[in-house]
This record gives sequence, structure tokens and C-alpha cells, in this order.
Amino acid sequence: MSVFAEAIGDLFADRNLARDALWRAGGTGSPLLVRIILRQPDRVGSFGETRLLAATTVVEVRTAEVPTLAEGDAFEIDGEIFVVQGEPVRDSERLVWTAELRKAS
Repeated sequence: MSVFAEAIGDLFADRNLARDALWRAGGTGSPLLVRIILRQPDRVGSFGETRLLAATTVVEVRTAEVPTLAEGDAFEIDGEIFVVQGEPVRDSERLVWTAELRKAS
């Protein structure tokens, strides 16, 4: 195991940074308990001279726990269902997926 993989493992084990969630492939698969890091940053965009502020939900999950993450997969976080929106991306070491989520309707 690389030093980077060990460091990532430590981050996801930290209960101040990470939490448990249920992941479902395709949104309907069998639930799998995984550790995630949840972020909810505001994103700023512009349209002409107007600035737009949008709240977003971003999740990070280890590739060791979720080898294939795709648009349409779902995470249940604290009883709420979120769906992966857009194409998830992996970090340069291929250890962590980052995906934008939307609340399921």
C-alpha cells in the first residue's frame, strides 16, 4: 500500500471528516455501506453581467470501496437520497472519486 493510500485511508476513517452512507449502483442496486466525505460548497457563475450563486453537494468516496461510480448511482446520506449528476472524476492517484450530487425527486 502506498503512502498516499494510507493517508487517504486515515482521512476516511476520521469521524470528524467522513461519515457512513449507503451507495446503490444505478440508483436501485443492493445497498453497500461506504465512507464518504461530504462537501456542500457554493458555486458562483455568471450570465452576462449577472452573478449567480448556487448551492452544490459534492461527495468523495474511495475507489477501493466503489470501483465504478457512474451518473445515476445513488447515495443515502442521513436518510436523504442523492443521485450522482454528471460524470464522476478520479484523483491523479486513482484513489478517490469526486462526484456532484442532486437530491432525488
